[in-house]
Amino acid sequence: MGASIKMNVMFVYEGEWSGPVTVGCVAGDAQSYILFCDFFDRVIEAYHEHKITSQTPESDFNYDNLKGGDDLDRPFAVRCEISVVRGVEDFCFPTHCSRGERRQLLTLARRALQHLEEEELPGQLFLLEELSQEQQRELNLNPPSSSQLRIGVARDWPDARAVWVSKDGSLMVWVNMEDHLRLVSTRDDANVAEAFKCICINLQKLEQYYRQLRHQFIWKQQLGWVTSSPADVGTGLKISVYLKLQHLPKHKRLQDILKRLRIRMDKTESPVLYRVSNMATFGQSEVALTQLVVDGVKLLITMETRLEVRGDIDELVPTQK
Repeated sequence: MGASIKMNVMFVYEGEWSGPVTVGCVAGDAQSYILFCDFFDRVIEAYHEHKITSQTPESDFNYDNLKGGDDLDRPFAVRCEISVVRGVEDFCFPTHCSRGERRQLLTLARRALQHLEEEELPGQLFLLEELSQEQQRELNLNPPSSSQLRIGVARDWPDARAVWVSKDGSLMVWVNMEDHLRLVSTRDDANVAEAFKCICINLQKLEQYYRQLRHQFIWKQQLGWVTSSPADVGTGLKISVYLKLQHLPKHKRLQDILKRLRIRMDKTESPVLYRVSNMATFGQSEVALTQLVVDGVKLLITMETRLEVRGDIDELVPTQK
């Protein structure tokens, strides 16, 4: 398996306040992070604003260490979504893998998810090629984007692509989409604590099953968990909370506030609904990143309530984190 790299590097920005959306480059396999470390290390450090050292990145899946997250102000917090990505050892990343590799990955996912079902989380695996367009829309499965087509992620689409959905709707697992695996937990009650707990428990179970199948998740000593995108190294974790805001998005200091909190805020299709999420995935543990978003969301809500009564929020602006 030869190392491969797609090297059209650039940071792409979107919106008024958000940080970079993408790093503009992807790795063809895990070995690329070693062979091209001079390149990738600079990209990772610039994107995540964290220095790579000889120390092993901290990891913490103890969801009980999270403070709050189940107490967000419901008139403002509409829903939340937590996702985590993983790459599987001995396979090229989706940007570079062959049809045969992709089908092997689907077979491994079937076996691992079957173990998960037998444990305590019943669910069903759906192959994309067997789903109608309406069924795909119901599962929030979009056709490949132009960028995905360009970098090779959508090669042989939809062959060997699948999504597993738990019976209770608490968890979805995407197979062979942008990454080998993506676990997603979405909650309409914006209970970040429960979504994080769901991800932690089931990710660790899947990690154990894949290890038993002799194909571990990809871990690198100085980077942590790695997948095709340098934007996801470290934890691969994305925490998103959807907030109803009317006043704060118009405030002149919003960009500075978000930078200090190390979170990003993006527009959605609704003019009053915004997605708040972590910018980096590298440099902090899973619990710490989730705590960062929870605390940031609470402060944004406090600021919004202050602005509703035409109050001043300058004293609420945090010091630089």
